[in-house]
Amino acid sequence: MKTGHVTLVVGALLVAAMNAPVWAATETETAELILKLMQAGRSVVAAHQEMINDSRKADKGFTPEIFGDRVIQRYRQDTNIDLRNPNVSPGTAKLLWALLDSGKEVVGEFQPVINKPGVGFKGFIPAKWGRMAADKFTQKTGLRLKLTSLNYRWPGNRPDDFEMDVLKLFQDPNYPKGKDYFKTIMVDGRPQLRIMTPEYVKPACLQCHGEPKGEKDITGMKKEGYKDGDVAGAISLTVPVR
Repeated sequence: MKTGHVTLVVGALLVAAMNAPVWAATETETAELILKLMQAGRSVVAAHQEMINDSRKADKGFTPEIFGDRVIQRYRQDTNIDLRNPNVSPGTAKLLWALLDSGKEVVGEFQPVINKPGVGFKGFIPAKWGRMAADKFTQKTGLRLKLTSLNYRWPGNRPDDFEMDVLKLFQDPNYPKGKDYFKTIMVDGRPQLRIMTPEYVKPACLQCHGEPKGEKDITGMKKEGYKDGDVAGAISLTVPVR
């Protein structure tokens, strides 16, 4: 083979080797940041449950703006990214703000419920906020974001075949705790990045999801019998690959 041909072939291989991983890494990193933002929002809602369910107080002051500020603060702690001036690509920043705005919209819609005096449990829990924020985000961006579980309560959280397999994988004692799972698959001839992050049972979850299994919780649903640290489910995201 002539030297010129070798140079062209090697150059082409280098370009191919560089382009594919860069695109994949960018999409994977963006997906992981979206999942972390969903986790941050759920954590903020969870941290305010006692206040939200305070029947003695009307105006809780838990406005969309306050919620947004606290999510930004939590997200900065978790990722070192300040959403007010994010050091990420413009496309990634746009997606993160779409999710934050979706979450704020949900909190805004629930203001009459959150601020209703004389009522204890409001039903505005992390799972409900997450489901509604994910739906709004999906409508805005076309990226499918959802909560899912083997023991799903909401029909829309039912896992598809891919999610079912990954949820079972997360329950394997040998699977690294907290590690995201991602894979690019072909759907109708087009590649899609599927990424899931496991969600674990925390002490605050046990009131509704702990023991005794089968007993009705405060929402009227049956408890799953989880223990602290069990895999409760996952957050799932589907991203088209360019």
